[in-house]
Amino acid sequence: MEKEIINRVAQSKLITFDLEELYPEGKRNVLDIKDWLFEGIILREKEFRAYLDEEDWSVYQDNYVALTCSTDAIVPGWAFMLVTAKLAPFAKKIIVGSLEDMETSLYQSVLDVLDISQFEGKPVIIKGCSNKPVPQNAYIMATTKIQQVAKSVMYGEACSSVPLFKRK
Repeated sequence: MEKEIINRVAQSKLITFDLEELYPEGKRNVLDIKDWLFEGIILREKEFRAYLDEEDWSVYQDNYVALTCSTDAIVPGWAFMLVTAKLAPFAKKIIVGSLEDMETSLYQSVLDVLDISQFEGKPVIIKGCSNKPVPQNAYIMATTKIQQVAKSVMYGEACSSVPLFKRK
């Protein structure tokens, strides 16, 4: 008589939390202002404003935009604010920084409003592999939030997880 194979993982109370499922859809752009600076390093207000007035901002409709300056220019704070004022009617979100900074900011917004009551007193595994650009900071934020209520928190897959936290 053959013994039935029992999938203990499927029968457990283990909850898999996949950050990839919370990934905010939408096109990401990096907007480098260096091309609007004199010789790439000097901001001349009149010329800078002229460049901004000539730009077709509608190409950023419903996009996430990360503003940056890739040269060693000294850029006054109002310059990014001025670009933001032009972008705001079109873009979903605007930050100063890299695409990874943008992803972190987006996940912060999502995780801030995440209902964690489903994890109350349960073992939770935060899924590790992802096909979307989930930043490392998102894993840190998720761990911090879920740990508040979960019985335990692990990282990886059910078949090979790394224990991170266990409530005493």
